[in-house]
Amino acid sequence: MLIATSTAEARQNQRQVHVNGHDYTLSGYVGAAPLRGKYVEGNEVNDNGLPQGFLVEQPPGSVTLPHFHETNQFQVFVDGIGSMGKHAAQPLTVQYANGHTPYGPIKASETGVKYFTLRQRWDPGAKYMPGARDKLSKGNQRTRLKGNIPLSSDAERAALAQPAIETIFEREDDGMAAWIYRFGAGGNCEMPSPAGTGGQYLVVASGELLHDGKIYDKWSTLFVTADEPAPSLTASDAGLDLLVLQFPPM
Repeated sequence: MLIATSTAEARQNQRQVHVNGHDYTLSGYVGAAPLRGKYVEGNEVNDNGLPQGFLVEQPPGSVTLPHFHETNQFQVFVDGIGSMGKHAAQPLTVQYANGHTPYGPIKASETGVKYFTLRQRWDPGAKYMPGARDKLSKGNQRTRLKGNIPLSSDAERAALAQPAIETIFEREDDGMAAWIYRFGAGGNCEMPSPAGTGGQYLVVASGELLHDGKIYDKWSTLFVTADEPAPSLTASDAGLDLLVLQFPPM
């Protein structure tokens, strides 16, 4: 299965959740975003069997307190200025966290901050610490974070005769990995095979992607399941910076 969602389509699927005294805006890309800003007992009945991917607009001065989720996830900070725990989080910053790995707080500056939350499967909501400590399964905690990932300028993309690949997270023993692919105008490249993985999110960080005769602009996404062949992707004349975020098998 390959799920492709444009930015415009996601914006048509927006709603707000109330988190720690502030209203956050969620744009739904894949599956169903959480019904609330925190876990509510019994929320598991809303599981629709799909991955869960959405863009968070966290308002100025707000704080998401330390918490964990049940499923593996990537987060990609794409606009504004914020922090993740003790680390700066601004474009582009990529974080990976295994399920049941506490992280945070996520703090937004006076500009606010926007970030993708891209989960391997549906999650019933944030479990805040220390109150949810009894629901935390220990033994498989892992987090990775890489900041200051630059986006290509128009001139840099124009100079690319062949797509260039940069590693964000080296592939680990279980297959978790992340890369950024940089395409010049009309560039084409086969993506890493998803076989044996837990699926991949592809995120248009800048430029445009052509797929099935449709243009996917900045902040569009694709989700590729492990049973799909590796897609061969093409940039528009604007070129393309594409994040490839790969999960370990579930």
